[in-house]
Amino acid sequence: MASDSVILTESQQGELSRIAQSRSLPAGYVFRARLILMLAEGASFSTIQRRLRTTAPTIIRWKQRFLASGIDGLDTSHPGKPASVLTAKLRARILSATRRKPKDGSTHWSCRKLAAQLDVSKDAVHRVWKEAGLKPHRLERYMASDDPDFENKAADIIGLYLNPPEHAAVFCVDEKTAIQALDRLDPVLPLSPGRAERHGFEYYRHGTLSLYAALETATGRVHGKTAARHTSQDFVAFLREVVALCPPRQQIHIILDNLSAHKTALVREFLEHNPHVRFHFTPTYSSWLNQVELWFAKVEREVIARGVFTSVADLARKLRRYINAYSANSKPIQWKYSDPVRHIHT
Repeated sequence: MASDSVILTESQQGELSRIAQSRSLPAGYVFRARLILMLAEGASFSTIQRRLRTTAPTIIRWKQRFLASGIDGLDTSHPGKPASVLTAKLRARILSATRRKPKDGSTHWSCRKLAAQLDVSKDAVHRVWKEAGLKPHRLERYMASDDPDFENKAADIIGLYLNPPEHAAVFCVDEKTAIQALDRLDPVLPLSPGRAERHGFEYYRHGTLSLYAALETATGRVHGKTAARHTSQDFVAFLREVVALCPPRQQIHIILDNLSAHKTALVREFLEHNPHVRFHFTPTYSSWLNQVELWFAKVEREVIARGVFTSVADLARKLRRYINAYSANSKPIQWKYSDPVRHIHT
């Protein structure tokens, strides 16, 4: 009898038979039990290959494991790599490495790349990043203001948001220029289970328009107006509409940026004829202080970015419809302050 023949004890025969007939054990485990039983019965490799739809190397591998370890050799479970213990030292090591650039020329770390670099598990890196609020794959852009009077101007505007003058109206005003009326040349394929909405790559430009908007900070309502251009005359005409929304002689505060069209002789003349209207200019490169910019971002996401417009008039109509629906359910913007420096050190 060959030394590498598979000979089963009575207990092994019973255990393997039970495994081979099981409907609940993993399929791979059942397959290996049947393979060993067939080898013990003297079946040839070709017969086993045909019946179990396997290969000779697979038969040899599991035969050798059974001869070496018995039924335990058929179990593929293994303890795996020990879990990393997140000590304070390991956390500091991961955080320190995250702030350094990878040496392979890439711009930022991924969990797996940093884990391989530090020889720790990717889960440990992910946990440390989550606890510290680090997201290396994210990028945000900023522009620093060079306005020497930044603090005073910013405090003036924030004061209007947090503690507006009694019986006065506060509006955030700006214009979104050159909005394109893009029409898709191919039909839009609607979203379906497992598939996102799809737009054709090619489009046709019907033209552009500008959108003037005045957001009332007390209520969140928006008054909007579309125009073919964004000239000083158009801006003054829009200001007159904003003033007409308020009771006569009510004090009106308007927050706006430093666009040249906001500081022309025509605008100064409007202010002279409307002394109850006062402008508050945001510091240079700080239009983010103007709440209407948050609303413009919503318009871009919800109307413009995925919109299909058959004409400039169609674009204007859809913008007005959105403004009306938004204002009907508007809420004032709630401002919150957080100190990012404090979060880094805690």
